[in-house]
Amino acid sequence: MATASVDQEDDDFQEDDDDDDLDDEEDDQESSPSPSDGADEARLESVLRRLTAEEVRIRVHDVEIRGCCRTRRAAVEVAVGSDLARAATVRDLTRSCSVEGSVKLKNLFGYCETWDASGDLGLDQTVELSTGVAIPRIRAIPTPLVARISFLSEDWLKSSLKEHMMGASVGLLSTMNHNLAYNLSWRTITDQALMSSNSIRGQLGHSLLSSIKYAYKVDQRDSRIRPTQGYAYLFSSQVGGLAPESKDARYVRQELDLRVALPLGVLNGALNAGVAAGIIHPLARGSTGSISPLSEQFYLGGNRSLMCRLGGPSSLLGFKKRGLRTDLRSSTPENSESVASTSPELGTQEGDIAVTAFADLSFDIPLKPLRELGIHGHAFVSAGNLAKLAEPDLRKFPLADFLQTFRSSAGFGVVVPTRLFRIELNYCHILKQFDHDIGKAGIQFNFSSP
Repeated sequence: MATASVDQEDDDFQEDDDDDDLDDEEDDQESSPSPSDGADEARLESVLRRLTAEEVRIRVHDVEIRGCCRTRRAAVEVAVGSDLARAATVRDLTRSCSVEGSVKLKNLFGYCETWDASGDLGLDQTVELSTGVAIPRIRAIPTPLVARISFLSEDWLKSSLKEHMMGASVGLLSTMNHNLAYNLSWRTITDQALMSSNSIRGQLGHSLLSSIKYAYKVDQRDSRIRPTQGYAYLFSSQVGGLAPESKDARYVRQELDLRVALPLGVLNGALNAGVAAGIIHPLARGSTGSISPLSEQFYLGGNRSLMCRLGGPSSLLGFKKRGLRTDLRSSTPENSESVASTSPELGTQEGDIAVTAFADLSFDIPLKPLRELGIHGHAFVSAGNLAKLAEPDLRKFPLADFLQTFRSSAGFGVVVPTRLFRIELNYCHILKQFDHDIGKAGIQFNFSSP
């Protein structure tokens, strides 16, 4: 367990500390009873709520690592030590690191079915669990049966929002390349500090989400863990807002993901490149409210591998999960002398249009023991951007501004492939970011399932 000792740089809290010192002196001199427990608990709860909800500045002066009986101290220091030392607020003490994993069981009941369970656990208080079953065509059943149940609990980074969602997905059509599924979810979003923007407040509370999604996928790569040749692409189209009395207008969410792998012939090297894009637009003109639910909009950032996931724009190494902001009208690059606006309407996390691209160069490490285990090195560069659609007419979208505000990062690392997932230890350097973005340079771990 890693703990950080911090100094508070807020005057109000300093005054509270002074008052506490005076109370302690009076208690030593007199035998009068201490303040009621109820008042102390209320004050402590108020302090904790402010520390977690607001941008209260702190300074970490010491980091202690205790309780690690099995994990080496050096490994823990690499994973969390540098982040704790650089934290500027209480919410910065949480990280965007995540661990993904999945397991599969086949033919458990004799119907050639495949059972699978997957999980995504993040140190930023994110938990995503799902389980499903796929049964091939049997007798009169014209299509394989596919069903899935999922659970999501998430504490949004740099905000007071908390989201809980439970859902089910039923496959209507499933072939080698085509997939059609119906999704139904019950979602709850809360904002304890009431600090969210006007566009988000309309989605607080309970809501029923209903959508139908079609996907066409082709994957001709020789491996999903370490592709050295081949190509892959995915196109998906989702119609949402089908639930009665939905808070959101009916919308269409479309995604495109293209990948290519080229062998280099030296050190088993390969160049992988990819580009992904997504857009959300309403079906009806003049619709009010948000275009789509928060869970269906696009978010960029996080430690997901650039190689494994084929499913639209999301990964952008060097930035924390949901670390990119969409509205940059008052933001400028970090080396600019101008000051960005602090309006809560600026720098929102979600976007209606997103684009990402990457290039990854993989190569064998010239050490036989590592080469036999499949451990190899790689260098990468990634870029991406997202934005809100102010008007449904795409012809009025400011394409030039969108291209000029792309963020980018580069880095290198070591990859350890396993049967269940791909482990990466990377060093990331941010090439371009803006004031509202939440970057995360330095050493990073990620575990990604294929």
